[in-house]
Amino acid sequence: MADDKQAKRLRETMRIIVRRLGILERGEASCCGITLAQCHVIVELGRAERLSLNELAERLRLDKSTVSRSVDNLVTMGLAVREDDPADRRYVTLALSDDGVKVFADLEKRMENYFADIVDLLPAEKREQVLDSLVLLAEAIKSPDCCGLGLGNGGYGGKG
Repeated sequence: MADDKQAKRLRETMRIIVRRLGILERGEASCCGITLAQCHVIVELGRAERLSLNELAERLRLDKSTVSRSVDNLVTMGLAVREDDPADRRYVTLALSDDGVKVFADLEKRMENYFADIVDLLPAEKREQVLDSLVLLAEAIKSPDCCGLGLGNGGYGGKG
């Protein structure tokens, strides 16, 4: 079992990472004119091409109503579309519009460049170690419930 010193070190390191990545800024995602939640929706839809609201909410680990509001705003902005399933009219899929695909491509390129710059700042001989450790950390963070208090995602909002 981890000692208190290790747990405190992990907590403080995660706190610093969250702040430096700007995750606490709930408003607009940098330079994109969309919220952070909308940015995540665009990325998931862009990567999958087509998802149901339930599938999208599951991927984002957010409740359906939260995701639905983000999708509604993206549809209003002309970045996403809802499409009826021809086999079952009650089933709706979500996809990016042509403008949404352009925003997705721009977001992906910006994020690739941003994280490439971060990797470049790591000592070359430690890069794989850092990346492997982050994968292990991501796998270890299984529960969306912080401290059993229902705070989700360490109190930073959402469920993961």
